[in-house]
Amino acid sequence: MSGAPDPELDAAIAAVEAWRGLETVVTPITAGITNRNFRIDVGGESFVLRIAGRDTGLLGIDREAEYEAGRAAAEAGVGPDVVAWLPERASLITRFVEGTYIPEEDLQHEDVLASVVSSVRAIHGCPPIRSRFPVFRIVEEYRTLAADRGVAIPRAFDDAHALADRIEAAFGVAPMPETTCHNDLLNANFLLDGDHTWIVDYEYAGVGDLFFDLGNLSINNGLTPDAQEMLLGLYFGVVGDAHRARLALMRVMSDFREAMWGVLQQALSTLNFDYVDYAGRHFARCLATAGDDRFDDWLRAATVPVQLPRT
Repeated sequence: MSGAPDPELDAAIAAVEAWRGLETVVTPITAGITNRNFRIDVGGESFVLRIAGRDTGLLGIDREAEYEAGRAAAEAGVGPDVVAWLPERASLITRFVEGTYIPEEDLQHEDVLASVVSSVRAIHGCPPIRSRFPVFRIVEEYRTLAADRGVAIPRAFDDAHALADRIEAAFGVAPMPETTCHNDLLNANFLLDGDHTWIVDYEYAGVGDLFFDLGNLSINNGLTPDAQEMLLGLYFGVVGDAHRARLALMRVMSDFREAMWGVLQQALSTLNFDYVDYAGRHFARCLATAGDDRFDDWLRAATVPVQLPRT
């Protein structure tokens, strides 16, 4: 290993008993805007070591729950094996899995999207974990935490929050059963290995509404209207207006949550990243999506119970 000394990284590597006395080759992984990630090659094997960012607990991240979710996903065959959790080092070590990055445009293709949906459904089939993901409360908590730390709250928050109240009321008429969800389904967290998709990064995993995962997957990967319909068909089989409405409304909530995550990160993160621009872009898309002429129709359709997929 070369470069400037990194005591935090060195301490995490030294804490793994099985690696002691072995030469390690460390390669930084530059993807990610919350934590520091490294590929570790040691003893003829490859691993990923992640060191948690500062104060990430304020983002709602429960590292013990992340460890639990990662193990559950590994047992379900869609997450990499969890090798070690070092709570005193805020470091998680997983086995490096082979796979190729999936460009957003490839997710418009049925075979690729089917592979991703199959893995998402496997996560949703995992046993409940210790953390929850109540998205309507999360955006409010992020606002309070950011304001308490001196961050100026964008005016767009009030408009988005009023929309969220209407969405929450509609969902409350026909509540969904909650399940274990990933809650951060960016294509950066997908690795295509043949016809199988590995899903990585479980730090936001929690029990919640599966439609948040689907909305998050849809909006963050630029799925076209046709691909959105395909997504619902692959997941549920039989698709009705209630499914379409909940997907559309959770696309709004996904961007609202992402925008407020960017607002709070302005107070927390030490990484060189423009969180102000990040929050602004997600607020703009959130409000643009909610400005669709069909918004009121979505709210009405969302009050009808949805047919869940066959297991």
